[in-house]
Amino acid sequence: MGKKRKQTEADITDPVKKDDTSTERPNEDGETDTQIFRNKEKVLVTCSRRIIYRYRHLMMNVVSLLPHCKKDKKVESKENKGAALNELVELNGCSSCLFFECRKQRDLYLWMAKSPNGPSVKFLVNAVHTIEELKLTGNHSRNSRPILTFSSNFDSSPHWKLLKEIIMQIFGTPKGHRKSKPFYDHVFVFSILDDHIWFRNFQISAPQSELDQGSLDKMTLVETGPRFCLNPIKIFGGSFGGPTLFENPFYVSPNQIRPPEKRRKVGKFTKKVKACIRRKQQENANPVERDDFADTWKD
Repeated sequence: MGKKRKQTEADITDPVKKDDTSTERPNEDGETDTQIFRNKEKVLVTCSRRIIYRYRHLMMNVVSLLPHCKKDKKVESKENKGAALNELVELNGCSSCLFFECRKQRDLYLWMAKSPNGPSVKFLVNAVHTIEELKLTGNHSRNSRPILTFSSNFDSSPHWKLLKEIIMQIFGTPKGHRKSKPFYDHVFVFSILDDHIWFRNFQISAPQSELDQGSLDKMTLVETGPRFCLNPIKIFGGSFGGPTLFENPFYVSPNQIRPPEKRRKVGKFTKKVKACIRRKQQENANPVERDDFADTWKD
């Protein structure tokens, strides 16, 4: 009995197990392709030192909207900051970077870069409104995937097409990311107006009744925040530098806008000082005659 049992066990061959990791997908010709593209996009979000609280809150709002991002320590804003940022991106295993650079405690610049080969874009951030200060009624789930919408004029010129592709890769949450939720409940809106990119975030509010819950016509959008405006300055061929692919001819630096405003304010003050001097000169030139009956009722 023992020999027969050994013989029967030897004759039985184990079935070959299929490799679950090698998933196949039929292509256009009907053939299967073992190499499937998987979006492994990770974004490093960091800021410069001596950033003010308002811009830091905006950065934290952006971090809360991107479940596939990693936040790192502050970086010194110097000429060689590109090498330090590229090294941080490589150490964190990321492929993109959002760098919030604050200068003179008032101007905010945003770098969007694909590391290590580029391209990269430098923006001037205007009209900043954080979620905390807006206090809007919209409220969507944290770490849910967003729907990205762009205005039609993004296809009008090549540099807008390039900016659209960079924004899609950085702000689009990869499908099946371990930190993201598998549903959509908010929308990122990017629109171009006056050569500026305006950002808005809306919650997709579904109707409460069970009958209208699946109808798209009854869904509404409620703004959540934050709000900001991006003024493109330059597009570089490399990561945080390299050859200039595009330069905005309508860009005016804030350092050129502030001096006329200062001179205007100084002019108002000098006008007030000159008016006071003229009034004193007029009073001294035309003294008031003394009234003999002025002290009558003091006794």
